[in-house]
Amino acid sequence: MSKVIITCAVTGGAHTPSMSEHLPITPQEIAAQSIAAVEAGAAIIHLHARDPATGKPTGSPEVFRQFVGEIKAATNAVINISTGGGGPSMPIAERAAAGRDLKPEMCSLNMGSINLVLSEMAGRDRDWKFDWEKPFLESTRGMIFRNTYEDIEWILENVGRTGGTRFEFECYDTSHLYTLAHFLERGLVKPPLFVQSVFGLRGAQGAHPEDVLHQKRTADRLFGSDYRWSLLAAGKNQMPLATMSAILGGNVRVGLEDSLYIGRGELAESNAQQVAKARRILTELGLEIATPDEARQLLDLKGSGNVGF
Repeated sequence: MSKVIITCAVTGGAHTPSMSEHLPITPQEIAAQSIAAVEAGAAIIHLHARDPATGKPTGSPEVFRQFVGEIKAATNAVINISTGGGGPSMPIAERAAAGRDLKPEMCSLNMGSINLVLSEMAGRDRDWKFDWEKPFLESTRGMIFRNTYEDIEWILENVGRTGGTRFEFECYDTSHLYTLAHFLERGLVKPPLFVQSVFGLRGAQGAHPEDVLHQKRTADRLFGSDYRWSLLAAGKNQMPLATMSAILGGNVRVGLEDSLYIGRGELAESNAQQVAKARRILTELGLEIATPDEARQLLDLKGSGNVGF
C-alpha cells in the first residue's frame, strides 16, 4: 500500500462563507494557516483566494501571489490552486486565471456541472461577517455550478497543457468519473490521474458508505492502475469518510473549506488541527503519511522549481 497523501483545503470559495472566526480570509491568514497545516502533515495545500476587503472569492493572480510565494518559501508543500472557487457565475477564464498565470504543480478541476444548493446554511443563526454571504447562500436554490465539457477542455488546454500543471479531478457524481474517462480516452489527460471524490454536498452524491464504495468500484473499473484516489466529505462526514478512504487504500482531504468542525459542535481552531487529527487516526491504523516529495513522485508532478511564482 502506498503512503497516504493528506491534502488540506485551507479556505473555500463562495460556498464557504465566514461562518467561523477561524476561517482564514486575508492573504496573511491563508499563508499562516497553510504553513501550519504542512507542519502538521499535509503534503498538498489546496487554495482559494479572497478579496481581503470584502471577503468575496476571487481568481485574481495578484491576490494569490500575496500568499503562494510565502507558502513556497516556508514549506516544501505541493501548492494546488482552485479553478472553480472564484464563484459559479464567474467566466471560466477568470475562474482559472491564477492557475494559468502562476503555473502551479497542481490545480483542481471540477468534472461536471451540479446543482450546488447551500441555502440551508443561510437559515442558521450566526453573525455574518460580510453582507453578501447570506443573500448568496439563499440564491443557490436556483444556481447551477457550471462545468461543461467546453469549460473542462479550456482548462486542460490553457492551464494543463501550456503550463505543465496536473490536476486534482474533483468528481461530485459517478457520471463525473465517466467524463474523466472520456478525456482519458481522447488523450487530453494522462495517468496517473488524481481523482478526488466529493461526498455530502446538497445537489451532489450522498455520504453513505455505499456511495463511497460505488464511486471507488467505478473508478477502479474505469482507470485500473492509472489513478490515485482521494476523498473529501463535507461537514460531519469529513473524518469518518476520510478514514474509510485510507482503509480502502486511498488518500484523504481535510480542511476548513470542507468542514469547519473538529468534533461534534466544536469548531476547529485551525486547518492544522484537522490535519493533525487525520494524521493521528491514520497513524494509529498503521498507515504511513506521504511527504510532499513522495506525493510528487506518486502523482508525477513537475516539481516546485518549475512553477510561475
